[in-house]
Amino acid sequence: MASYSMLLFPPNLSNPLGLYSRTRLASSFKANTAATSKTTSCRPFLVVASASSRALQALIFDCDGVILESEHLHRQAYNDAFAYFNVRCPSSSSSGPLNWSLEFYDELQNLIGGGKPKMRWYFKEHGWPISTIFDSSPENDDDRAKLIDILQDWKTERYKEIIKSGTVEPRPGVLRLMDEAKAAGKKIAVCSAATKSSVVLCLENLIGMERFQGLDCFLAGDDVKEKKPDPSIYITAAKAATGAEMSCVISYTPSTANQDFKEAAAIYPDLSNVRLTDLEALLKNVVTAK
Repeated sequence: MASYSMLLFPPNLSNPLGLYSRTRLASSFKANTAATSKTTSCRPFLVVASASSRALQALIFDCDGVILESEHLHRQAYNDAFAYFNVRCPSSSSSGPLNWSLEFYDELQNLIGGGKPKMRWYFKEHGWPISTIFDSSPENDDDRAKLIDILQDWKTERYKEIIKSGTVEPRPGVLRLMDEAKAAGKKIAVCSAATKSSVVLCLENLIGMERFQGLDCFLAGDDVKEKKPDPSIYITAAKAATGAEMSCVISYTPSTANQDFKEAAAIYPDLSNVRLTDLEALLKNVVTAK
């Protein structure tokens, strides 16, 4: 029997297949790898319906950008790491440590996935820095790798501190929508291209242990070779099932509000006013139009 699905994204954000699941959702939802690959700049929130009943069966939430607006937190953690190690690039006109601006980081995180690749790209473009790690700019591959490893490890720990601080909240409407769907007997999953440890930390602190342990499926980025903007994570998630058509609904963030979403079935600033019945009606309209 044919199946139809809808992919709801906040565009461009972060980057699953460490399968960390209680129940595989392959029998509950279907996905189309070709359609997935067309939306590589977005993070998904998948809605699935049977072609015969058109009843929504499952929701898949991405983490960064859907559950959590994380870009500014990652940027803060990177800048804190640069300040802690007094990282200074030769091309910088500033007398202080390296500091990635909001505007620059929006572009960078949409261009390159993963913290180490971000820094390696930046240092190649702007010169390898001096720091308290190395008094002079590292000139060989081993020292450059050591520099990046130390910075990334410190940044990761700083990011964890921020997430666990109690000051970070999930994006509007996420918890309500999860609870609505669960109460209605729908399958709930999280699919994120971020590392498993990072996603687990965010979910435990933002949606709570009860919701996290109640997920039907959890996919993380450790099991794909390529990170964003490569679509591997979503193609891999799609291959967990048999394949059907997808449509895309955008849930954008301030850093992605100006992007082109002309192929989206719907566009929301967040999920605060989006109810389960709204998604069911939207999906029914999409299926009917096909």
